[in-house]
Amino acid sequence: MTIGITREKALELLHQYIKKENMINHCLASEAVMKALALRLGQDGEKWGLAGLLHDIDVEITHADAKTHGQVAIGILREHGVDEEIIEAISLHNEESAQKPRSEQFHYALAAGETITGLIMATTMVYPEKKLYAVKSKSVVKRMKEKAFAASVKRETIMECEKIGLLIAEFAEISVDAMREIAEQIGL
Repeated sequence: MTIGITREKALELLHQYIKKENMINHCLASEAVMKALALRLGQDGEKWGLAGLLHDIDVEITHADAKTHGQVAIGILREHGVDEEIIEAISLHNEESAQKPRSEQFHYALAAGETITGLIMATTMVYPEKKLYAVKSKSVVKRMKEKAFAASVKRETIMECEKIGLLIAEFAEISVDAMREIAEQIGL
């Protein structure tokens, strides 16, 4: 299967469109989580990883506007020959701008996977060490229940992990472990 773009080219594209280091780190974390989910679910890790890496490519262009974020990405990614399944998953990760509802495992995985990275990063910041090695997946699950903690993180989107056959405890563990593997790269 061809995905239409190499990881190297995808990284170039990401740096062309995203300048904020924290957003680049979020995209790298999302890539790691998506690769780990693909491995766990028997899917294409390269394809899922690229969806995680590129999912927010239009966030600075759209100023994270919920009505357009995810849709501007379509043109950018098509121009660079990215696989249509990746483009579709990216266009659906922000349900406020999506033209149709998520319906496939890939869609749910990207939405839940990229969203949990924010909760994991926020959880990391409340630890004295501020490092991922100290974070327990149980703490992330506990923080899910605290609506005031990282209030902008949509818990209902994270819970779409159940639509891919994973309970929140396993999903959080897979995600934390994946992010730990790149902790140094993302400054955590």
